[in-house]
Amino acid sequence: MKLAFILAFKNLIGAGLRTWLNVGILSFAFVLIIFYNGLLDGWNEQARRDTIDWEIGQGQLHFSSYDPYDPFTILDGHGVIPSAEREGMIPILLRQGTIYPKGRMISALIKGIDVNQTELKLPTHLLRESEAQIPVLIGKRMAKNSNLSVGDEVLMRWRDKNGTYDASGITVAGIFDCNVSMIDQGQLWMDIEKLREITGLTNHATLFITTDMESKSVKNWNYFSQEELLSDLTQMIEMKKTSSSILYGLLLAIALLAIFDTQVLSIFRRQKEIGTYIALGMTRMRVVGLFTVEGSMYSFLATIVGCIYGVPLFLYLAKTGIGMPDANQEMGIVIAERVFPVYGIGLIISTVILVVISATIVSFIPARKIAKMNPVDAIKGKIQ
Repeated sequence: MKLAFILAFKNLIGAGLRTWLNVGILSFAFVLIIFYNGLLDGWNEQARRDTIDWEIGQGQLHFSSYDPYDPFTILDGHGVIPSAEREGMIPILLRQGTIYPKGRMISALIKGIDVNQTELKLPTHLLRESEAQIPVLIGKRMAKNSNLSVGDEVLMRWRDKNGTYDASGITVAGIFDCNVSMIDQGQLWMDIEKLREITGLTNHATLFITTDMESKSVKNWNYFSQEELLSDLTQMIEMKKTSSSILYGLLLAIALLAIFDTQVLSIFRRQKEIGTYIALGMTRMRVVGLFTVEGSMYSFLATIVGCIYGVPLFLYLAKTGIGMPDANQEMGIVIAERVFPVYGIGLIISTVILVVISATIVSFIPARKIAKMNPVDAIKGKIQ
């Protein structure tokens, strides 16, 4: 086996430019696979962390008639949770409303939250410290769409528990910057006690954010764990990984096709050499193994070459991140302005194994012909 590796290495080096062209395209496929999967893993990790910190906490309790995907359930989707079960939870009350900034009408989702909460990163202390009659918090996207700034006053209309419309002026107490557009786009955050007061929904809540992982469903309330609440994000990441595999799968196929063609040409041109090996006592299977090892060594050289220029690139991107366009955030996708790729050891090892196995298989396929060669005809250079 050692002799096979030595002969294979010498043959590859002796092939010159042809070898390095195959190694170059295979190393590019190797680096691209790691880069793109690392980017998706980094995006997934950041998005999950931001969603937990800003929106879902350790889990949520939803009122039984409330469906977050059906806005028509907001009006009646609220209730009172037993006080014994409410400890360690952050109540949130949802109501539909409308604001009228500078003569325009913008629909908004009014969210009441406990101003003393610390589980979420929302700066609710600004609501507690504000001296305005009805202070609210908005995100940077909502501020941009409504053209509002800190200290601005605007008219807000809502419906109380009886469905009667009411209106009052609100004051922007703060604008927060968050990557989770679901708590920003078209939403107003205010003190839950103030929202209960103006709507008449005393001690009511639409959902609760739990602060521990052991919460369970109670009567009229359904518990959703972190994984259930993050399932949409996880499915989107997996879908992107699947679709991206088509891209680098094609690139890898091109590199493997080049190796296959090289091996076919090599066997055709080196028939006398193959016949000499067999005539000197090497078994046909050992000669097949020699050419298979020679083809698989493309993958080893590609791994080395890929590490030479890939490792500095990966370290640089992991430190500086990759800028993302604002359009993605406007579409409701949880994505940071800069995504920092994550290159795990499992990703690197699995990619190396994929490249090595693929190169070995495409090298073995043409090498099988050697087992059927007549050594006399091979030495004469006759094609069977």
